[in-house]
Amino acid sequence: MRTFSASAGVTFDPLNTRETVAGDTPARAATSYVSAQYGDRIPSILVNTPGTPAAVATTFDGYPLAKQGKAGVALSLSAIATTVGILTSMLVLIFLAGPIASFALQFGPFEMFSLVVFGLTVIISIASRSIAKGIFAGLLGLALAVIGTDPITGDARFAFGNNELMGGLNFIALIIGLFGITEVLDQVFTHHAHKVRPISSLGRWWPTKGELAGVAKPMAQSSVIGAIVGVVPAAGGDIAGLVGWNRAKSISKKPEQFGKGSLEGLVGADTASSSTLGGALTTTLSLGIPGDSVMAIMIGSMIIWGIQPGPSLFERRPDNRVVCLLVATIVLIMVFATLVSTVISLMRVKTMTRLLDLKPQWIWGIILVFCIVGTYATTNNVWTAVQMLVFGVVGLVLRRVGMPAGPVVLGFLLGPLAEANLRRAMLIGSPVELLTRPISLVLLLIAAGSLLWPVWKGYRESRAVRAVDGGVN
Repeated sequence: MRTFSASAGVTFDPLNTRETVAGDTPARAATSYVSAQYGDRIPSILVNTPGTPAAVATTFDGYPLAKQGKAGVALSLSAIATTVGILTSMLVLIFLAGPIASFALQFGPFEMFSLVVFGLTVIISIASRSIAKGIFAGLLGLALAVIGTDPITGDARFAFGNNELMGGLNFIALIIGLFGITEVLDQVFTHHAHKVRPISSLGRWWPTKGELAGVAKPMAQSSVIGAIVGVVPAAGGDIAGLVGWNRAKSISKKPEQFGKGSLEGLVGADTASSSTLGGALTTTLSLGIPGDSVMAIMIGSMIIWGIQPGPSLFERRPDNRVVCLLVATIVLIMVFATLVSTVISLMRVKTMTRLLDLKPQWIWGIILVFCIVGTYATTNNVWTAVQMLVFGVVGLVLRRVGMPAGPVVLGFLLGPLAEANLRRAMLIGSPVELLTRPISLVLLLIAAGSLLWPVWKGYRESRAVRAVDGGVN
């Protein structure tokens, strides 16, 4: 009997009423995504090195806690916070994916361009202490995205006659280079044997009732913060973790302990960074815009298997079991992966500590080999691995001058989307419509506010400091 394929990637057999979700690769991506939320916290707490950008804020209080002999409690609370964050984010996916998709149907090229601008400006304003450096990093990412083929005319741009550049730069090479290779190079050049040593004394393993009660409030607050940040296009766990840590400090009765070994700070950062998963997946499915860099890879795997994320996924079959089955399957996979990862995280602590007793030189070599092999395997092209190494050097330079890598990656990721929608908008209308369409205008105003607010806040703080200094003198 002939079979046919639905838009959501579900194949139906009319004779046997058999259906198979074409999602083996997306399922692997989802489970790996969840598992990584647990694994990246271990080196952050034990050796002060984030396993992924999402675990950057974990180092603020995780490593100081480990030096105080509370590594066991820190690792356990981190796993609990991550679990709470992911499970909370699944509620966002279940209840908000449909409404967001319905709202997204009102988006044309003008609104989509403004949405991308909003996502970029929010990230730039939060990810960098210097707005100027954040903007420069974002523009660098946009410039790198221009290399390749024009999306409208098909003309080559900045390829310099090199056929390898005709298809543009490789996204996987970019992110592995800017984060993985850069981290290895930075540690190689700044390593001192006496400076950072792995923590081998775990101390107490399980938190007390008082400690659990003390972190309940920042955990609840950070769950909401992470869910909101995750919905913002291209925002990720690294941004949410920083925001969650900062907000936990603002409501804490002991803010002076933050950065010196605060359980509230650790939980606030980890809950917020992990609760972005559901929001990022919601944005990915309903808008077709990657919620973060991992969701960009998820989109690729979905398309390969016949799943086309975006408003059309919900528009074509708004009440169909196909969409419900897709969302339910993803939620079940991620919940199962979360529960399994939680158990493993609580059981593997001592084993992982022994692995971290390896000499840093061995760890660097292992990471470097995995980065090269993994990047090469994505295209089976040596040129991709060369790009990764080049981006590693670029990332090291950016780190030395204090520029964040996040906006570079997100500028590279969202650049083609922004360009394509802006040029389509200019073909069907005028630039004035960016300010006359209500949704577009609101998004651009919020984008401008997200950039101007930190500047205004810094100006007020500097005035307050000058006023205090003037009063003292």
